[in-house]
Amino acid sequence: AGTPSFALPALDAIAASRHRLVVVYTQPDRPAGRGRELAASPIKERALSLGVPIEQPESLRDPGAPAHLSGHSPDVMVVVAYGLLLPQAVLDVPRLGCLNIHASLLPRWRGAAPVARAIEAGDRTTGVCIMRMEAGLDTGPVMLRQELAIAPGETAGELETRLAAQGAGMIVTALDALAGGRASFEPQDPALATWARKLQKSEARISWQERAEVIERRVRAQIPWPVAETRLEGLQLRIWQARVVAAASGPRPGTILAAGPQGVVVMTGKDALALERLQL
Repeated sequence: AGTPSFALPALDAIAASRHRLVVVYTQPDRPAGRGRELAASPIKERALSLGVPIEQPESLRDPGAPAHLSGHSPDVMVVVAYGLLLPQAVLDVPRLGCLNIHASLLPRWRGAAPVARAIEAGDRTTGVCIMRMEAGLDTGPVMLRQELAIAPGETAGELETRLAAQGAGMIVTALDALAGGRASFEPQDPALATWARKLQKSEARISWQERAEVIERRVRAQIPWPVAETRLEGLQLRIWQARVVAAASGPRPGTILAAGPQGVVVMTGKDALALERLQL
């Protein structure tokens, strides 16, 4: 069960393994592009090319959803950025339970946006966990975990690509262990949990009163969406790349200190930010 491109490496890895895909669940086709025409999810397109049966329910809360899933006789369900809530009745259907590929080192960054929130917070490392799903959001016991260093200047999109590839290799290892009866699970410590709330478009507007290092992290965390922005003479200016520049305090935050081939340097609450890639 998955929807965006982040789930593709896992689907491909399972399809290439000794395990058999019996069905792929993905979200219904949604309007996309300027024409707002219905478009299939990346996972649906790949499932079609693999010739695997596809299910696209609007919700799994429907009373008939567990029976419908049971009709496919699944041993295990792998969930990767699916986007729909799985109620307990659905989680109980697969004989060996449901496994989730989560892009953080749980219990840190439970929730919808673990990659962006890790970058925004200035974390030096993150990683991938394979966990058994429970009714609570990302609260289940962890089977496998692998740490990954966050590279300097790395965007959320770039980091997600690396984490997706890492998770794809881990899920096949997890399925092998589960099938062989070798799987073990470690409970999470809820006292260490942090919450990775979903990104909102309203977060894109930059507050120049914040420190330059905070704004720079936010710029990277919001790529590819929603993309940090500011206003220049009343027009939207999107920021795709920036770097911190040392600057003495004094000028009002938001003041342009310099502009040239090396970027547009803007004063912040502490130090300055050189805007290197912009989109008007």
